[in-house]
Amino acid sequence: MKTDLIALAKSFGFTNAEWIDASQIICDRKFREQCAVNACGVYGKCWMCPPDIGDIDELIAQVKSYSRGLMYQSVFELEDSFDFEGMQEGGREQSKRSRLLDEALRAEGYEGYLHLSKGGCGVCSPCAKAKGEPCRFPDRALSSLEAYGINVSATVKSTSMKYINGVNTVTYFGIILFRED
Repeated sequence: MKTDLIALAKSFGFTNAEWIDASQIICDRKFREQCAVNACGVYGKCWMCPPDIGDIDELIAQVKSYSRGLMYQSVFELEDSFDFEGMQEGGREQSKRSRLLDEALRAEGYEGYLHLSKGGCGVCSPCAKAKGEPCRFPDRALSSLEAYGINVSATVKSTSMKYINGVNTVTYFGIILFRED
């Protein structure tokens, strides 16, 4: 690798980052069903979310075609466990950090990787899909781990990171998948 990507991720404010072998990534097609429940309110409204992101079996196969990934997380403090605004702000910050990390990778010359972060791309507001237009920035758009069928809570067990980081916190994850050179 060209640079210390763990240090790079942490320089953008991520709490933790570490390498994971792609064989340790747990995928489950049931996550597409969870997306269809539309708890986030983005289902069918964003090109980078289901159902528009693609067939779940093809997306899982794509994840499995990579050899390793840099998994990263952000842990945000909340006023209390009902601090919905704090959760949303943490989500926006996670998306911002993920986009900055992606820009840094492209500036370093990285290609052929798959970068997934929290749900709802967030590059455009609203997504071009709302107007029936194609994605304005397909090179910058990020899909979510869950849209690709990744079971984050099960996958994190093979790392030193925690899925739940204590009361009054919210944790968001991302992963950048690479093929070995």
